[in-house]
Amino acid sequence: MTLITYYKARFQIEFVFRDAKQFTGLMDCQARKKEAINPHINASFTALNVLKFEDAMSKECHSESVISIASWRRRKFNQYLMKIIFDKLDIDPSNEKVSQVISELEEFGVIAA
Repeated sequence: MTLITYYKARFQIEFVFRDAKQFTGLMDCQARKKEAINPHINASFTALNVLKFEDAMSKECHSESVISIASWRRRKFNQYLMKIIFDKLDIDPSNEKVSQVISELEEFGVIAA
């Protein structure tokens, strides 16, 4: 392997750890025992992998692409908030006009790729 290949691999590993720290709570565990820390770390990386899988499925392409965890976090929050609001107001989300509003507001605040 060349030096560039090593650097690329190291960068990808650091990128995954950064995302796990910032967005999936990797550093939020307050446990002291190894038996409690391991499941927390596994859950954090699993959440990250599930999100990356969902991103790949939504793009319907299997080539490597850059994923914005912040955008997915915002999108999921928007979906959750709209679900709560429409449930409280007893509005049917399958209505055509409502589904258009949902698809527009789902992307509100999302970083453009």
